[in-house]
Amino acid sequence: MAEKEFGLDDDALAIHPTVYGPEAFKGKIVLISGGAGGIGRATAWLLGRLGARIIIAGRNEAKLASAVEAMTARGLDVTSQVVEIREPDSVAALYAAIAKSGGFDILINSAGGQFPQAAIDFSVKGWNTVVNTNLNGTWHMMQGAARHWRDTGRPGSIVTIVVVTGHGLHGVAHTIAARAGVIGLSRALAVEWAPHNIRVNCIAPGVIETPGWKVYDEKAVEAYPKSNPMMRNGTTWDVAEACAYLGGPAAAYVTGEVVHVAGGAQLWGETWTIDKPDYFKV
Repeated sequence: MAEKEFGLDDDALAIHPTVYGPEAFKGKIVLISGGAGGIGRATAWLLGRLGARIIIAGRNEAKLASAVEAMTARGLDVTSQVVEIREPDSVAALYAAIAKSGGFDILINSAGGQFPQAAIDFSVKGWNTVVNTNLNGTWHMMQGAARHWRDTGRPGSIVTIVVVTGHGLHGVAHTIAARAGVIGLSRALAVEWAPHNIRVNCIAPGVIETPGWKVYDEKAVEAYPKSNPMMRNGTTWDVAEACAYLGGPAAAYVTGEVVHVAGGAQLWGETWTIDKPDYFKV
């Protein structure tokens, strides 16, 4: 039996309708961490189609090359850089390389990862890996971007993909801790970096269908559409269009915000990434 595929593929992303004009990001250079998969890949497709020059970054060189090939075949201006966001030296090397090629204007932090497990069973290694990636890695990317913009005297915009942290997401306590830290950090940086003309915002997606869903319990995935008042899953394109808004000129007076793209899941509903315990089956 063929494995179920989740999310929009390149053919769909290449033609998916958008509310934005075809040259809305012309002249902009956008760096997207985690740009080879899921939300990052959809955002690269969208902003590339809107005229931006795209730099996708990630750990897996083969995945990056595949994404670049798919996008450039459709006429998009896309290149890639290998980076390990958990390693400050790797991030520094990334920014040094980008600076030599002309810098950039917008950072989309889409890199991250987690695995579903009851928190009581987390190993020290598992906890540290998720927190180091989702919190520390995000910080390394943010600080490097801000230093580049400060030193070159250009404005900048940072959009970081987090999760709905207030309630409704269970079985991934490690990422809740890390992403909540990113939200608090972003609010602090929005104030500190305003004098540098740098905006800092977050997007909290709800149940967004991506290839990453393969790691989650089948029963949990089947219940996802009932986790929010709109009673449906979202797409990576929904998040990509929010990235275009927050990262671009339409949100020029917006900073320190968390935009929920979650069908209202931040207000009502619950999402279990592991099998829901009998205790809560009422």
